[in-house]
Amino acid sequence: MSKRESLARINLIIKKLRRGPSSMDEIMNYLERESHIQGNDFMISARTFQRDLNDIRSLYHLDISYDFKTKTYRLGSEEKTDYTERILEAFDTYSMLQVSDRLSNRIFFEKRKPLGTEHFSGMLHAIQNGFLIKFQYHKFYEEKPEQKRIEPYALKESKNRWYVIGKNIDTNLVKIYALDRLSHFEITKKRFNPVGYFNPEKAYINSFGIITPEGENPEEITLWFSRLQGKYIKSLPLHPSQEVIRDGKTGLLLRINIHVTEDFIMELLSYGESVKVIEPEALADLLKERYRKALALYEIKGTKKRG
Repeated sequence: MSKRESLARINLIIKKLRRGPSSMDEIMNYLERESHIQGNDFMISARTFQRDLNDIRSLYHLDISYDFKTKTYRLGSEEKTDYTERILEAFDTYSMLQVSDRLSNRIFFEKRKPLGTEHFSGMLHAIQNGFLIKFQYHKFYEEKPEQKRIEPYALKESKNRWYVIGKNIDTNLVKIYALDRLSHFEITKKRFNPVGYFNPEKAYINSFGIITPEGENPEEITLWFSRLQGKYIKSLPLHPSQEVIRDGKTGLLLRINIHVTEDFIMELLSYGESVKVIEPEALADLLKERYRKALALYEIKGTKKRG
């Protein structure tokens, strides 16, 4: 059995136990069913199952115990982390890709360009060990790419794109660069001290997307969403600071504490008539002006009214 199948099987065991305590027979029946669905062999012996439990503890920091009274295995209380969730999602996607070869006319993936993830391992190596990196970077509004030299501090995801955050050696400013727009990536032998200079989590705690204004305080934003759109916003919050003020038949009223950046403005505009800025007034006025400009694009000039 390949290592990929072993990791996929571990993922399945976690998913099964997240749904509730299960006996050994129930777990094995589940693995047998998934073996048929995915075209792999996930069936294992009791000894291998115990090794899987140890791997789950070490890889995911999840504890699985056995209840002798009910003769079931149960997942202990878990603190869900982005790291754990992404690993589980990755294997779900991997399993789907395996099945898609046989059901190509039933599974449709979003068509998009590569995200630059081929640079992940090199970037992480440079970040962890404090190596300066070089690459060619092609901005959307420039005709030719530019050479960049940066001290890489962290990787950040936003809107299905991955970015590297680092200090530009030439400008001495911390910048963010999209991985799908860089090429000729190189890890140099020059080192820097990565400890204590930049805290990405702190820097982006009040930001939406990839823009983080320096020296500016976040603002308290009050938003109204239509009842239907409010259901989506509750299931996928705009920001970790999101706080529901009122949720009723007339819609959802919520508050967030965030920097008003272009990323955030574009997000609000994407909801159209399903969102209204209650406070601050300056943000409401800004959106009104954007809507007026958008509407002007559809006005037909030089025509006369009939009558």
